[in-house]
Amino acid sequence: MADKLVIGGREIESRLFIGTGKFADYRLLPEVIKAARAQVVTVALRRVDFDTPGENMLKYLPENTILMPNTSGARNAAEAIRIARIAHEAGCGNWVKIEVISDQKFLLPDNFETIKAIEVLAKEGFVVLPYMSPDLMAAKRMADAGAAAFMPLGAPIGSNRGLKTRELVQILVSEINLPVIVDAGLGRPSEAAEAMEIGAAAVLVNTAIATADNPVMMAEAFGLAVEAGRKAYLAGPGATQHVAEASSPLTGFLRDEDKVTP
Repeated sequence: MADKLVIGGREIESRLFIGTGKFADYRLLPEVIKAARAQVVTVALRRVDFDTPGENMLKYLPENTILMPNTSGARNAAEAIRIARIAHEAGCGNWVKIEVISDQKFLLPDNFETIKAIEVLAKEGFVVLPYMSPDLMAAKRMADAGAAAFMPLGAPIGSNRGLKTRELVQILVSEINLPVIVDAGLGRPSEAAEAMEIGAAAVLVNTAIATADNPVMMAEAFGLAVEAGRKAYLAGPGATQHVAEASSPLTGFLRDEDKVTP
């Protein structure tokens, strides 16, 4: 049986999504995307300068890229809706990652305002992927509002702290019949593999790649880790237990009479 990721009616080949912030030079993006074999790329509309070709990062994206503008900077639903509409009118397509953040210390998403934005944008034909705090009841309401997938944080944005919300993400995976894409906080390829091993449909990585000494090599490492984690999940890892269990019999190899007395 083919293992396919489908969001908004589109089949996604790569389960590693790439963010475009914090790169020292946008000219690195084609190499990073190629190394990661990424297909979905997110970009903050406020970082796109349509009037200055040299500053317009969109020109560095491969033709087959699925562009997912995000509403970074939105503090409430109304602002997120406005940003999404501007991106659509600018030719960025109908995919949108909803980010509504009023907390300026930890940059945690506002699930309540996010739900309000989803309700409006989904009705307008957007493929809406909300950035969210991993809460089951909020996820159910987002699904009812028309979300195409969920993007729960693994740790605070840009922290590189790893999958600190593991148990909550695992609840979403087990209880909601929509793709769960771990977004924010993953700092190492091993952490991306961990997210995939518990059943995440994909991960989105930005800071860990953009701030690495070698972003291209790190992108490749994340891509390989995501593939390995997904295969491990599909293979069905063995059960864990708290006591040892030998992989070979402990008896019957040496009998007492075979022992040699020194």
